[in-house]
Amino acid sequence: MRCVWCDSEYTFTGGERMSFEEIFAKLEGFDCNLVEVTGGEPLAQKSVFPFITELCDRGCEVLIETGGYVSTENVDSRATIILDVKCPASGEAERNHWPNLERLRPDMDEVKFVVADIEDWEFARQTIARYDLHNRAKEILISPLHEVKNLAEIAEAVSSSGLKVRFNLQIHKYIWGADARGV
Repeated sequence: MRCVWCDSEYTFTGGERMSFEEIFAKLEGFDCNLVEVTGGEPLAQKSVFPFITELCDRGCEVLIETGGYVSTENVDSRATIILDVKCPASGEAERNHWPNLERLRPDMDEVKFVVADIEDWEFARQTIARYDLHNRAKEILISPLHEVKNLAEIAEAVSSSGLKVRFNLQIHKYIWGADARGV
């Protein structure tokens, strides 16, 4: 399940606006207790923190996919963080909130680098070493951009690095196309 933030109301992928209580009622109808909070930057919304805590209190397994530029310090400790570290080619690397990397927990959190080229891979490799991410994060994900021109070169560099990372293609874009939403 995916929640997308809109001020103090929430939108499921289908686009319907819902209150907290409407979301909780709808959750009870699903045969699933895994909830991923994502979309834009969910941690930029102050109301997300009590929402995450309430999801955890109700027994949900909660994943928070964050762009990495807002502090994760106040996220309920029961929620899993999937932290996106912005690489230079994104034009947003200066927005990274580096203390977030120091808060990662090796038993549950993940860190993701979306790479556009070899320089981004080198940035990721250096960041992994600088922050000892192999000992701080449960998983390190390397995700090349869809339709990147040098995918084979990036894959070879990652593969030959000897680092324990997971190489992920944005498979939804290969299946449904780069512009598909809600899949």
